[in-house]
Amino acid sequence: MLRITTEKKRTKTVLSVEGRLADPLVATLEQCWRELRAASPQEKFYVNLCGVSFIDAAGKMLLKEMHRQGGQLVAEGCLNQAIVKEIIGSAKTEGREDEGKENKSTPIIFYIALLSLLLGASGVKAQDQPAGQSRSSQSPSSESSSGQVTGPIAGEPLKLTLDKAVGMALKQNTTAQIAVLQAAEAVQEKNIARAALLPTADLQVTDAVRRINLQEQLGGAIPFPGIPGHVGPLNVFHAGPGFGTPVLDLTLWNRYRSAREQANASRANSLSTREQVILLVVSQYIGTLRASATVQASQSRVDLAQALYDQAADLQKNGVGTGIDTLRANVELQNEKQALLVAQTDRDSSLYALSRLLNLDPHQELVLADSLSFFDTPQPDVNVSIDEALATRQEWKALESQVKAAQHDRQASRDLRLPTLRVDGSWAYEGTRLNNGIPVYNYQATFDMPIFTGGRTHAEIVRSDLQLRVLDQQKSDLRNQISLDVKNALLNLKSARSQVEVSTLGVQLANQEVDQARDRFKAGVANNIEVIQAQDALARANDNEIAALYRFNQARADFARSTGQMERVYAK
Repeated sequence: MLRITTEKKRTKTVLSVEGRLADPLVATLEQCWRELRAASPQEKFYVNLCGVSFIDAAGKMLLKEMHRQGGQLVAEGCLNQAIVKEIIGSAKTEGREDEGKENKSTPIIFYIALLSLLLGASGVKAQDQPAGQSRSSQSPSSESSSGQVTGPIAGEPLKLTLDKAVGMALKQNTTAQIAVLQAAEAVQEKNIARAALLPTADLQVTDAVRRINLQEQLGGAIPFPGIPGHVGPLNVFHAGPGFGTPVLDLTLWNRYRSAREQANASRANSLSTREQVILLVVSQYIGTLRASATVQASQSRVDLAQALYDQAADLQKNGVGTGIDTLRANVELQNEKQALLVAQTDRDSSLYALSRLLNLDPHQELVLADSLSFFDTPQPDVNVSIDEALATRQEWKALESQVKAAQHDRQASRDLRLPTLRVDGSWAYEGTRLNNGIPVYNYQATFDMPIFTGGRTHAEIVRSDLQLRVLDQQKSDLRNQISLDVKNALLNLKSARSQVEVSTLGVQLANQEVDQARDRFKAGVANNIEVIQAQDALARANDNEIAALYRFNQARADFARSTGQMERVYAK
């Protein structure tokens, strides 16, 4: 079922979609979109996907086209948000590729010609090699150089549990690995800032030839008669260490403290990215479980429809049933077979998406070892959960570290007005040759007192104050967002728990209805219209139960993410 509503708000139109966006309902949304675009081509359109429970491949293609035509996609939930991000990202990528096609058309022809020549030469060489040698050189490896778990191409499928999928994602997912590298980069930035506070030493060895202009050295005075106008060339040998260290520089100290807090913020952001990756994997995994459960339910309905068709055909053959009953049962059988094909396609597509998240070899086949489950747990308290989320959410910790870093930057800007003290020195062995030098040295202490900086110090202080005000606003917004995430997760969890209980009872009643309808039809009390209606009721009950189990497991994952407990709950 698909429900589409439109609402006009000043200069924009909101198109709200609820239900399953799948064939053949995609055509309905496409027709509605065309009519709206034709009626108001210059108006802004927002497509609200918050009520969509499932999007198939055809729905994704339609949403991509709507986005290309200017529609703004709005979604809630991990799966729908991931689909919207994928659509927006692919649109940007295609735009960049289209921009480069005109400039690359001529080189592409040249590269194609060159590649064909190289392939022709390699083909001649391959004919000269023994057959066994060519086969051995093309044997697949069990593990790629990038660390991916590829497995044998023709081997057994990879049996994957949820905790194993999460563990593989944390090791192989590119987004998680990039976050780890960025955190390591921030640590090195901290080390660079710390190096400015520590003493430095170097060793210099020079062997030079110098010639001096006496007139230039005397300030332009004319040399005395008989004295040449230059001295040299002279050999100068210089070798020795030099050192330097800041003694008093509060600006450098606060810059280091800011870099240290930035490293802490980057580490917290890395952990937050890990939590998000786990949520994506868990959502995709349970979404695949839902698709697999739909396949199983569809297969059972096909078996039931086949049995009812055989029963109707036998009754007609024995002269008890009618042709219309057999025809009606055959129509229902074909409908269930078509639904099974659609469910199998959705399951395979979901498996491919899970493999992409885990960064697996494209040839690796996956088999899920878990199934959708339900277990009743006490409903957590809202206020306690919000406090727990503020204490454990890595985004909140990262923002707190950024606030501390900004405070240190502001203090460093203020310290630019204070004097600095630095000590430098050098000792060297110097002479005209290696064997006639003497020790020389130079030690100095530098005291620097800023007097006028052209307004730079004041500007840096104001900039730091503005940055702190921005962070305060972000902190307030994040606090409200975390609170909203927790409240919505608990609300969905409570609702999903009740939906599971109701849907389970509905399946039991639907099965009883099918059994009674079959008995009545077999006894000749009624025709198979009641059986077909009971089959449809059972199909709806199965879909409701699968959807309720999916919502319950997704609500559990959303609640764990809202309280910052994804890795603790799912990464075992």
